[in-house]
Amino acid sequence: MTTPQKTAPGERADLLQQLAKQRHFLRFTVRDLTDEQAAERTTASELCLGGLIKHVTATEQQWANFILEGPSAMGQAGAVDDYLAAFRMLEGETVAGILQDYEKVAGRTDELIATLPDLDVSHPLPEAPWFEPGAHWSARRVLLHVIAETAQHSGHADIIRESLDGAKSMG
Repeated sequence: MTTPQKTAPGERADLLQQLAKQRHFLRFTVRDLTDEQAAERTTASELCLGGLIKHVTATEQQWANFILEGPSAMGQAGAVDDYLAAFRMLEGETVAGILQDYEKVAGRTDELIATLPDLDVSHPLPEAPWFEPGAHWSARRVLLHVIAETAQHSGHADIIRESLDGAKSMG
């Protein structure tokens, strides 16, 4: 099967390649771990490796939906418990299942970016304290945000993994 980053031209190929690199490092942090280890908190933070991947998956999916649907795709603010559950592995969740969900979302995002008629298509951001009032984001800006979010959480995951068993993603 041909991957979108190999078929997408120019800028799109570069963006998708960078996103693929960041996704790899995030997924690499759970290599050879049990479900219990991936659910373990190893720092003062509430974060665990499986939860970080769940969060990145949900975030990427939401932003891909934003590219297609605009601000309505961002949904309404839900219960705090639901939001926090997205950062933890819940009973019955497995590393394999979380990674499978991530791959599905990643494939959809890659296909969207590879086939979108114009990366300049933009939508207004929903009203929220963390968004600049009246701002519009293009598909390109959204993709750059997803890359940054994935890279940031990959760094968090690397610290958690090193705290868990000394393994590092790099070095």
